[in-house]
Amino acid sequence: MMMRMMMLISGGSIVSAEAVWDHVTMADRELAFKAGDVIKVLDASNKDWWWGQIDDEEGWFPASFVRLWVNQEENTAVETVEGASPSPSEVQNGHADASPSSSDCLCQPAQDRDQMRANIINEIMSTERHYIKHLKDICEGYFRQCKKRRDMFNDDQLRVIFGNIEDIYRFQMGFVRDLEKQYNTEEPHLSEIGPCFLEHQDGFWIYSEYCNNHVDACMELSRLMKDGRYQQFFEACRLVQQMIDIAIDGFLLTPVQKICKYPLQLAELLKYTVQEHSDYRYVAAALAVMRNVTQQINERKRRLENIEKIAQWQASVLDWEGDDILDRSSELVYTGEMSWIYQPYGRSQTRVFFLFDHQMVLCKKDLIRRDILYYKGRINMDRYNVVDAADGRDDDFNVSVKNAFKLSNKDSDEIHIFLAKKLEEKLRWLRGFHEERKMVQEDEKIGFEISEYQKRQAAMTVRRMTKQKGHRSVPPGYPPPMDPMNPGQYLVGDSMEQSEFEFPEPERCKSPFWQSFSRLTPFRK
Repeated sequence: MMMRMMMLISGGSIVSAEAVWDHVTMADRELAFKAGDVIKVLDASNKDWWWGQIDDEEGWFPASFVRLWVNQEENTAVETVEGASPSPSEVQNGHADASPSSSDCLCQPAQDRDQMRANIINEIMSTERHYIKHLKDICEGYFRQCKKRRDMFNDDQLRVIFGNIEDIYRFQMGFVRDLEKQYNTEEPHLSEIGPCFLEHQDGFWIYSEYCNNHVDACMELSRLMKDGRYQQFFEACRLVQQMIDIAIDGFLLTPVQKICKYPLQLAELLKYTVQEHSDYRYVAAALAVMRNVTQQINERKRRLENIEKIAQWQASVLDWEGDDILDRSSELVYTGEMSWIYQPYGRSQTRVFFLFDHQMVLCKKDLIRRDILYYKGRINMDRYNVVDAADGRDDDFNVSVKNAFKLSNKDSDEIHIFLAKKLEEKLRWLRGFHEERKMVQEDEKIGFEISEYQKRQAAMTVRRMTKQKGHRSVPPGYPPPMDPMNPGQYLVGDSMEQSEFEFPEPERCKSPFWQSFSRLTPFRK
């Protein structure tokens, strides 16, 4: 089949593939798509990863995520051209329709269902064993050898290239040992592997650190590979370990691929597991858990992609003092303008507030150039509680308030009171503070943080852009406050309608940077 497909491609035939599952990219030069998208296959010489095109985008994609069609306008399936029916293994490899409905599964004879479940269980066990071999090769064949060559690699380089690969290897060995205990070699369809995923669910979070680091690893490897010594060294490591003929960056991609594939495998297993099966509810729960893990990993990756925009925003704020935003934060949660009273001063001031995870930055608009912001301080959100304030006379400040809330210091009598213009805006701020605390707790749970390497890269990018412009970057206006009640939209003034990611163009031209920063993804419901 592979030979026939390559002949069709080389002969000028249109070879297209329909996506069976979503493909979330985790590395450069990968092609992202959703289930149902049609990809033009340009190169299928590698059985696992093909090169394809969607519209004007080209990149690598996993062959197991698609099913093939030749001459798409004729809707002729490759399997029909070949004159053969798809086998269960072809279904697992994505070359046949891998998405039968639940009713289709229930209507199948019990013997066929059991056979399909056995095939999927066997496939899961086989891929886990191969994956352990890949991890061992990375740790023993590459990582340990690199640690011996202190003349070529320092600790920072090793940390960037390999991340926490040894932690993943140890975790995965324990996970596979438990899978083997649950595997019924005589009757695989009776195996109960769902509980293994649930028992180890917290351990899978270590993949978040690895996936977040993977882009940096690719960049560092690309830089080193410009030196012929490193090319020869990595190739020698591969040959000594007797690894398959894949470059080191291909091996380092396997953990990223693996964590993304678990939901796909569990979804397939669930389709062929009847509700009466003792493993059904465990597989269903495991599928939900692994989908959440991959979703959160992808969300963390999105946040890391925004750190350059945050660093650039900080560079645009005049009179900045103290630590950089990225020292503690990685996400803009909410922003807007409010009146603010702070003890012991007790007088109202208007400020623009930027709520990030862990901290809220206070800025003042220039009196003449209202599009320029000056740094006026910050509040450490880890040290404050958010307290709703009723309309009327406030006892702490002895003033009349409306649409107000307070930040109360946990360790002292210090209190800040904020007054929104409307009740709706106050509620959005309260929701924003709730989401900020939730984000912080989730980050602590999985150990999410921005590495020093990533901070340096973001700072270097900002310095380079500022140097090219020849002057300090100044934003044309602070972003409108994001609406937590309706994620994906921003609040605008009463005189303007709400629009999704589009704003009326002001007379003063907006910079591309500020537009991109103001359109950071708002927090979700």
